[in-house]
Amino acid sequence: MSGSTMTLVVLIRHAHSSANASGVLSGRTEGVHLSPKGLVQSKELSKRLGDIGVKTLRVSPMIRCLETIKPWSTKFGIEPSVDEGLIEMDYGRWTGKKLRTLSKDPLWKKVQSKPSQVTFPDGEAMRAMQRRAMKSVGEAAALKGKGAVILVSHGDVIKAIIASTLGLHLDQFQKIVIDPASISIINFSENSSQLLMMNNTSLKVADILGATSHKRLLVGGGSGSVVKEGKK
Repeated sequence: MSGSTMTLVVLIRHAHSSANASGVLSGRTEGVHLSPKGLVQSKELSKRLGDIGVKTLRVSPMIRCLETIKPWSTKFGIEPSVDEGLIEMDYGRWTGKKLRTLSKDPLWKKVQSKPSQVTFPDGEAMRAMQRRAMKSVGEAAALKGKGAVILVSHGDVIKAIIASTLGLHLDQFQKIVIDPASISIINFSENSSQLLMMNNTSLKVADILGATSHKRLLVGGGSGSVVKEGKK
């Protein structure tokens, strides 16, 4: 992909899950569904995305991600494909434990301050997660065709993607907050990318996704014309 070829990549974190409700690190545990709150969020997300042009829709294999995008994909007849590169972090022996308990583990401090040096016990390295996530982003963005790339994934995965896009060291990715059912948008190329929106949980995004490329140019700070406050 050349530096002048830009693709809008829409990153969506799954909506509130049963594990979120119980304060458990679910990781790759099977059968973790959306909570009642999450089901409401998924319907609201469908309205916020609206009728937009889509090049590809890819989701993590975890069922909570498919449930998050299903109201929208069903309404507009867009078939999601499963992308293993977007799967949740493999937390190894941390999987299924209460976050309150994990916060007392000596590794917790390293996860917060030096994630680039962390490999979870019997699990995945944070650096490996970032590499496979960025590989999926690049492959999806490189597909031929028009429209946005929509990727539905998980909090740490999306944080790692955004950190890489901004040229941040992985050790700084904990400065990024990604809430359930949030939308982040990157104007992506392999050589140069811009973060257009991050962690938005309320606005409709059709304006920014439908804007012509010249309205997204950042000379002078950007035109301010692609997101309209108050549209919910």
